[in-house]
Amino acid sequence: AAALAAADAARFAARQRGGNRVHEYQPGDDAIAQRLGELQWIQEIQRAFDTQRFRLYAQRIVPLSERAEGEPMVEVFLRMLSERGEPVPTAAFIAAAERYRTIVTIDRWVVNRSLAELGSGARLRPPTFSVNLSGQSLGDETFLEHVLAELDASGVDPRRLCFEITETAAIANLASALRFISSLRALGCRFVLDDFGSGFSSFSYLRNLPVDFLKIDASFAHQLAADPIQRALVEAIQQIGKVLGMKTIAEGIEDEETLEVVRGLGIDYGQGFVLHRPAPIGDLS
Repeated sequence: AAALAAADAARFAARQRGGNRVHEYQPGDDAIAQRLGELQWIQEIQRAFDTQRFRLYAQRIVPLSERAEGEPMVEVFLRMLSERGEPVPTAAFIAAAERYRTIVTIDRWVVNRSLAELGSGARLRPPTFSVNLSGQSLGDETFLEHVLAELDASGVDPRRLCFEITETAAIANLASALRFISSLRALGCRFVLDDFGSGFSSFSYLRNLPVDFLKIDASFAHQLAADPIQRALVEAIQQIGKVLGMKTIAEGIEDEETLEVVRGLGIDYGQGFVLHRPAPIGDLS
């Protein structure tokens, strides 16, 4: 089994280098060690599906301005538990899932579970769920069909479902992103452009991306109270969003001082530990 895993990792390493290449495994090969580690994560992801060790968590997105709607809204997060029931760092297995194209399967599971939660009837007034999607799912023709079918079967009001896509993924898959967004927005779903501002080239795309919210990259919240340049950049994003009819969300707010600056800049929604810490989705009242 170890020899087969090493051979598979060597094959993948050769393919990543492009062209007709051969990669020979040698003990101590860092590239192969990385691939073997990722393959182990892929196996662990499959075991987690088989033993039902994935969980949904949620963090509240809190209205801050008069423009913000008063309805409850949460961002949905995926958590994987180890066999001992301990949380596994998300970044570790998501990176492997993206490299080995397992991320679309994960995104499908998150959408399905989110719709099941929204349609369970456990809450008199369910919040809007904001679900993260990968760039690979945006570019997968069958993923849109899956979401449309599951949404129809669930009976959930589409206005209760929001999708978060990163600006990098949207720009890299622009035609697919536009088709995905327009199909679901026509039903009432809404969209968040996540990590906005991490690459300012995206400003030129905003006119053509029919999203409802701009989520300002969390890096802008760091030192926001002390750095006038950070404040000016966040204020510029807020003004552009206002002109384009998009509401703004500031994430990564971890203290009261930053929260007050965000309020003062007119940002519509806030998200971060100072407002609410992620919790199991079933614990939301």
